[in-house]
Amino acid sequence: MAALAFNALAVPTPWQKITQPVAGSPQAIGAFANGCIVGARPLQLEAANYQVLRPDQHRYFGHPDLLLFIVRLSNQVRNLGLGEVLVGDMAMPAGGRFSSGHASHQSGLDADIWLQTPRQRWTAQELLKPQPLDLVAANGRDVNPRLWQPQTMMLIKLAAQDSDVTRIFVNPAIKKQLCRVAGPDRAWLNKVRPWFGHRAHMHVRLRCPADSRECQDQAPPPAGDGCGAELESWFLPPKPGKPPVKKAPPPLPPSCQALLDNHLVAE
Repeated sequence: MAALAFNALAVPTPWQKITQPVAGSPQAIGAFANGCIVGARPLQLEAANYQVLRPDQHRYFGHPDLLLFIVRLSNQVRNLGLGEVLVGDMAMPAGGRFSSGHASHQSGLDADIWLQTPRQRWTAQELLKPQPLDLVAANGRDVNPRLWQPQTMMLIKLAAQDSDVTRIFVNPAIKKQLCRVAGPDRAWLNKVRPWFGHRAHMHVRLRCPADSRECQDQAPPPAGDGCGAELESWFLPPKPGKPPVKKAPPPLPPSCQALLDNHLVAE
């Protein structure tokens, strides 16, 4: 998942020191929150139908399937006259763990797509220092009616209807609004899952590619549109209890550990 702001002071992880993709046939390895990628491809920064945010952060790499999805989505959005797609964080050149902002985005199959689709292209300065449009009201239970636009639902729906997409994470208040306005065609809502944060963007996750044998997919979401008790549980007051204990990261998949070790030796 992604935070609205990037913490530039965080201590880099070893993965952030890898500045070029690892050569080889594209392979997403491990889990979305504990993995890496071989043969990642950079998303083209100059494109007609989308723009890449914060390109200086070097987080615009992914499996070729992810790049193809972004092109498909942006073409659909443009053809429907909805504006331009703004692409946020994808993965680093070899995937792996970020020092801040994400727990997932590690295997090259996750991308943050902002929920604003501007009619005019942003300047280079606006792309380097983008201003998120917070769609969630101050009460945290609803969207801000002044900022919610019909094209927001269309953007999320188009992404959810893509056959390669397995999950889309949005703020619970945004999911609640989608449940209100979706109409009778609701099958796509199954993929849209509530999660903390995600007030200005959706986090899109793709299925494991068929030829990535070490990639670990998630179980499918529960049946239904997810608009009932499951969604309402996100708005209940937290139960009193002990604060969560920060856990150490799990061991890397062996192939990712070997990749990282080889890079450290090469340094």
